[in-house]
Order: sequence, then structure tokens, then C-alpha cells
Amino acid sequence: MSNILKSLLIVLVFYSCEKNSNMEIKIFETSRSGNKLNELKEFSSIDYISEISLNPDKKYQTITGFGGAFTESSAYLLNQMSKEKRKEILDAYFSEKGSNYSLTRTHMNSCDFSLSNYSYSPIEGDVNLEYFSIKEDMNDIIPMIKEAQEISKDGFKIFASPWTAAPWMKDNNEWKGGKLLPKYYTTWALFFSKYVDAYNEQGIDIWGFTVENEPHGNNSSWESMHYTPEEMTNFVKDYLGPQLEKDGKGDIVILGYDQNRADLKKWVDSMFENEESSKYFDGTAVHWYDSTYEFYPNELQYAHNKAPDKFLIQTEACVDSEVPHWNDDDWYFRKEATDWGYDWREDEKKYLHPKYAPFNRYSRDIIGSLNNWVDGWVDWNMILDTQGGPNWVNNWCVAPIIVDPKVDEVYYTPLYYVMTHFSKYIRPGAEIIETENTDSELMVTAALNPDNSIAVVLFNEGFEEKNFNLNLNGFSKSITISPQALQTITLNNY
Repeated sequence: MSNILKSLLIVLVFYSCEKNSNMEIKIFETSRSGNKLNELKEFSSIDYISEISLNPDKKYQTITGFGGAFTESSAYLLNQMSKEKRKEILDAYFSEKGSNYSLTRTHMNSCDFSLSNYSYSPIEGDVNLEYFSIKEDMNDIIPMIKEAQEISKDGFKIFASPWTAAPWMKDNNEWKGGKLLPKYYTTWALFFSKYVDAYNEQGIDIWGFTVENEPHGNNSSWESMHYTPEEMTNFVKDYLGPQLEKDGKGDIVILGYDQNRADLKKWVDSMFENEESSKYFDGTAVHWYDSTYEFYPNELQYAHNKAPDKFLIQTEACVDSEVPHWNDDDWYFRKEATDWGYDWREDEKKYLHPKYAPFNRYSRDIIGSLNNWVDGWVDWNMILDTQGGPNWVNNWCVAPIIVDPKVDEVYYTPLYYVMTHFSKYIRPGAEIIETENTDSELMVTAALNPDNSIAVVLFNEGFEEKNFNLNLNGFSKSITISPQALQTITLNNY
């Protein structure tokens, strides 16, 4: 491109900005080159320009929120840190200056990211749950939640998920695998209601539940309890929904399924088969572990079309089977990470689990999900140690924040910044809006916030910078996104 043409383009951009002098535009970027939500104000010369156009008049789903999970592992680690570092971490997640998380998860009874196996109903035969107690949560999880509540200006929603009922309620009498015995369906429904009351007594409101974490199971690797789609539908229809309704808790959200997207169709077919089956289901929960790169748009679209007025929330995601790389930002951009499927998936499906960069995985999935009707996206553990634990099963994973309690140090991985690109700038009540993008190598999504600001998030997975015009209502601005970078653009007074 000639220097004359470059100059002309720049003049045109500036002229356009003058015509929209009240427009406030800010650009934040996280990149392999070292940006960490850095605000950008200068861009390289323009060689190639693609077009990204926003249409706020065309709206899709309303956003519920973004966030992570309060696990016993995370809360225990937080308790090992100094008072100053503890507050720093919670501020990073829940303050307006930090990620400003708005949607969170926790576990009912123990899970794989607990320090031991435990149940709130430990007494065998206690069908009326007279000995129900959340004492296991009092030292770690509940203090973490309450401190987060004090920091969060806007507040955040919490939904809870059981991994398993107590072994005495199951057909195999084990923590791992097995099914809930039909004679304890009433007891297990009451368990959810008791949990709401117990947490409410601690000043914590429960917004919703998933019925069961990963009802397919996990090859009996840690706590689990199995349902078929029909079994879960019947449990909710005949027991859980009526129990919560009877106890004055009918407004609490119930999300069905809560596992990987590849099997989504048969679950929503059962849950939303008719008015009777769907009465108590408020939406669907999904995980991402079927593939390291595929976000299953067809399945998500199918689930939305099956229940267009109900929630569709990504409730768990993490880079699993990997020990975190301490203070090595570049590792998160390199395609070296593996997950469980890399080693254990059936030969015909191993192609879904190549080595893949964690930064790319998060960025790609969140944008892909938002562009296919997902209204909430929740990460797994908020905090893990340098080993990817601790937990009772030695199930190592990566978290956005890694800590070393022995020396009271904190490492904010690039994944922390990925989450913040969405949670900080796309707020609850925002609506996903239409975008048009002429560059197939750029992923983009956009949302209209309740305060009438617009947030645009772009992902450039390639190794070359990209230049584009951002167009809105006659306004146009030329912007550059770095290679291997995530960028959030905010527009006010448009």
C-alpha cells in the first residue's frame, strides 16, 4: 500500500472520530507478546483492513454472568495465605477493579477438589435428615464466599452442584459411581432444601442448583452418581421440583444435565419433551471436556431451540491432567498442554484432543459459546497450588490463579486475564448483539450492556497482527490486534 493511501485512510478514520466526538472508546489487550489487559492507544501502520460491523438492534440471549468455583481446595489454599495476599486474590476476582465475577459455583458434599470424602448427611438411615450439617464448609468455603460478598459491589449469583449423595443412599454404597436408590429420592430432594436453609443461615443465598455433576460418571475416578436422562427428568419432575416448591423455594433455578456437549441432544430431548417434563427445569448446564478445541455449535444451537426461553450455562471448564507452569506466561500460549482425552479417548475420537494452548482454548470456547446462545460461562477452581491441587485424589488441574503458600506468592496466569476480558466488561443483563466480520481468522462477539455501553471481544489465534475497521452507526475506527491475542473494546456514548 502506498504512503499516500495509508495517509488517506488515517485521515478518514480521524474524520470519522470527529463526527462522533462524544464517543468514548477504550481498547484492552492480553497477548503472547506481554500485554495483560493493557490499554492500547497507538497502532501500527495499516496494510490490510478487514471489517467488523456491530448491529445493536439485533439482539440474542441475555447474559447471566461469568465466574469461577468456590471449591474446598481453593478455599483451603486461600486460608494458607497472608491476610494481605488473601485480600489481593479476592479483590482480583470480585472487585470492580478486578474481574468482577458475577456467576459462581460451589459443590454440595465433597468433590474431587476436596481434601477428603464427606457428606452433610453422614448418618446412615437418617431419611428425614435430622443430622444434616454443613460443618465441613465452615472453616474454608463459607468464609471465602462471605469475604467475596463483602468485596463485590454488584453481588454475584451462586449455584451449587452435588457430585454424589452419601454412600448409604446409593445402590453400591460407595462414594464413586452407583445410582441413588429410589427409596431415598424423597430424602435426596429434601437434602437440596436443607442446604438452602443452612447456607441462608450463614447469610448466603443460593441462586440455583445443577441436579448432578457429570451424571455419566467419570470412570469411578472420584465422587460420582449416575443418572440416565429419563431418571434425572423424573427425579426433578416428581421429587426435587415439588420439594423446593412445597418449601417455598420454587424460585430457585434448577439446571439439568451438567456434563459434556457431545451428548447434549438426548438430554434436552428428555428434559424438555413436554410441558410436564420441563416444568421445573429452568435451563441446561454443560461442560467443555469433549474436546480441547471444538465448542459444539450444533449441539448448543439444538439445546437453545429446544428450550429458547431457558438458561444455557457452561458450568465447568479447566485445563485438566496438567500441572500448572509457575511464572511461565509463554507456556499458556504454546500448544503443549494435554487433557485426559489425549491419553484415554477412544482412537476414533482422539482427533478431538490435540495438544492445544490453554490461552487459545479458553478464548475460543468462550467466544464460540456466546455466539451460540450460551448465557453464562463458569470456570472451575479459582485458586490452585503449584502442583495443581491439593485434593484427595491427586487430580491435577490448572487454575487462573496459582499460589505458593510456603512463600506467600501469587501467580496470575494468562487464563486469569482471559476470564477478565469477559467478566469485567460484559455484565449481567447484557444482550449479545449481531456482528459481521469479514476476516474468518478472527473470532468476535459483542454485547450491549444494561448501561448502554457495548463490549466487543476479539481473538486472534494467528501469528500475524490483524488490522480491522470497527463500524457502528456510521462510526468507524481502525484498530490493530496483536498476534495470539485477546482484545476487548468498550464503546460508550455511541
